[in-house]
Amino acid sequence: MGPAAGEPLRASLALLTDLYQFTMAYGYWRAGRHREPAEFELFFRRCPFQGGFALAAGLNECLAFLRTFRFSQADIEYLESVLPITTEKAFFDYLRTVDASEVSVSSVPEGSVVFSRVPIFQVKGPLLVVQLLETTLLCLVNYASLVATNAARFRLTAGPDKKLMEMGLRRAQGPDGGLSASKYSYVGGFDFTSNVLAGKLYGIPVRGTVAHSYVSSFTSLAEVNPRVLRPLGRGEPVDFPSLVESWLSKVCRLLQAPLERVNRGERAAFVSYAITFPHNFQGLVDTYCVMKSGIPNFCAVALALNELGYRAIGVRLDSGDLARQSVEIRQVFRTCSAHFQVPWFERVPIAVSNDVSEWSLEELAQEGNEIDMIGVGTHLVTCPLQPSLGCVYKLVTVNGCPRLKVTEDEEKTTIPGSKVVYRLWDAAGFPHMDLMALEEEPPPRAGKEVEFRLLGRTMEARKVTPTAVEILHRLYFKDGQVCQALPSLEEIKKHAQDSLSKLSPAHKRLQEPEAYQVAVTQKLHILLTDLQRDSH
Repeated sequence: MGPAAGEPLRASLALLTDLYQFTMAYGYWRAGRHREPAEFELFFRRCPFQGGFALAAGLNECLAFLRTFRFSQADIEYLESVLPITTEKAFFDYLRTVDASEVSVSSVPEGSVVFSRVPIFQVKGPLLVVQLLETTLLCLVNYASLVATNAARFRLTAGPDKKLMEMGLRRAQGPDGGLSASKYSYVGGFDFTSNVLAGKLYGIPVRGTVAHSYVSSFTSLAEVNPRVLRPLGRGEPVDFPSLVESWLSKVCRLLQAPLERVNRGERAAFVSYAITFPHNFQGLVDTYCVMKSGIPNFCAVALALNELGYRAIGVRLDSGDLARQSVEIRQVFRTCSAHFQVPWFERVPIAVSNDVSEWSLEELAQEGNEIDMIGVGTHLVTCPLQPSLGCVYKLVTVNGCPRLKVTEDEEKTTIPGSKVVYRLWDAAGFPHMDLMALEEEPPPRAGKEVEFRLLGRTMEARKVTPTAVEILHRLYFKDGQVCQALPSLEEIKKHAQDSLSKLSPAHKRLQEPEAYQVAVTQKLHILLTDLQRDSH
């Protein structure tokens, strides 16, 4: 089965890992343990951004990695040069045979809401091989899930109606970070990207018009070339700068704006761009004074285009009090719409940018505004509130025997054994609890009482009666092949939004959310406490 739509097939990333994975692999091989069946789980310990949830992302890229996982001759030669000279040649011969043909991976569907300490991936296979996969899988999941979650938080703050555009490529952590940010911001709920390569690779809608440099590069209408524009579908070409000048006089009289304060260079830039893209004219209105220059110039050009049968697609603000200015601009558009009898003009879209953060977006929502589209860059792609999700990859079984990591930090204690994870739903139709059970245990059933122990709590066992029960994980990779039909990026995005819509408002509050319950069965709790006791 090939990669999902829009998913380029990677060359092998087998060496994209930490050196100690190979030293451990050699240790397993020397001890004759390299083929022992083992299982690891990939999860995070705390929900990011002090929130109540995360979105799982990166699965498709992990599956592409697994399909091509093998060591080339050049890889082997490099490993021979960096591992200790005492490393036996037979080990390198063995590495030439290593691939993921005996590995299986179960995962939550990409885009699913996930919670702390609940496995995102369950990875089974020969001990040496599944150990070697650790760092690469973490690399492919950590940032993808973090930025998808960050984007989801922006979407929740903005609400469902405003358009969101990712425009962080120039601030991203290198080309790979820029592409990943565009891709997983889209999964998290953004509508567009400015990143052209991301649009090509992943099918994400791209948007963009001009920067302030374009506007400030013009000084007068004499620089406009060509100067004519043909009316849409009919008529002879029109001297467009002259038409705009006539409209500017009307607009300035209506708005009582001094004509001499309206910047000529800005007007020339708008006119030139409108002639070049008459169907896609958007005015960047804050290069000079927004209300005394940018808006009068935009209105004159947009109304001139309207006279020729075209419609401007909007304005963009990149500075100042975005909420207040959007309200003032909308009022101007309504005034022009009524006075010049152009009904669509009152609905001209208003886009904003300017270092928008989750906090400033929340402020915009509280103030009230007339904004239709918001561009977000630095605060989306760099995730400054939490630069890493902190996913870990921990051993839970070897040779069918449960394994446990015990530390003085209880949060870092792992949950041993091969498990099935169930999501329990309450009577209100919301997910209520994720319950981890040992594979051999009978599954919980809807309408039947289930005994559980909450993780991190010392309280006695409690009981819950779910109204519905869902198995969280699906088998995605087996015998070296992807064994599920993989969704497109658009389908992953839809699943993410559906998954979030089913989450209780108390759990998706962005500040001080109610903690989602993660629990183990009584039988798993007994195994955990027995292993903890035996480890001392």
